[in-house]
Amino acid sequence: MDEYTNQLVKESWDLVEPIAPRAAELFYANLFRLDPSLKPLFKGDLLVQGEKLMKMIGVAVGLLGQPQLLLPALQTLGRRHADYGVRDEHYDTVGTALLATLQQGIGVAFTPEVREAWIDVYGVLSRTMKEAARVAA
Repeated sequence: MDEYTNQLVKESWDLVEPIAPRAAELFYANLFRLDPSLKPLFKGDLLVQGEKLMKMIGVAVGLLGQPQLLLPALQTLGRRHADYGVRDEHYDTVGTALLATLQQGIGVAFTPEVREAWIDVYGVLSRTMKEAARVAA
């Protein structure tokens, strides 16, 4: 991930943060529309889960230029997700739901260039988590 890609992701995330509760709601609607079988993986209050999700994405976006901090956190998260029953293919569904959510949430600001930046960044993040889950298994 180069600095320009990171900057596009950070600037677009700045537009999401003020609508974080709505973005979380959109995300889960998109996710469960894409794969209803994932719903049982989410135990507890989805509002609380959504708050955690938005904070987690915000932290990851904030650490994009600091891989020495970001990668270990993602590895821990990947191992934890494996314990919850998350499989590799779920990351693809989550990525698709995330892109749809960003498009819905920030509209015209979600340009093709911003979309590609998110695809690049999410690819690195999800690969890191999947690899950590495999190592832990």
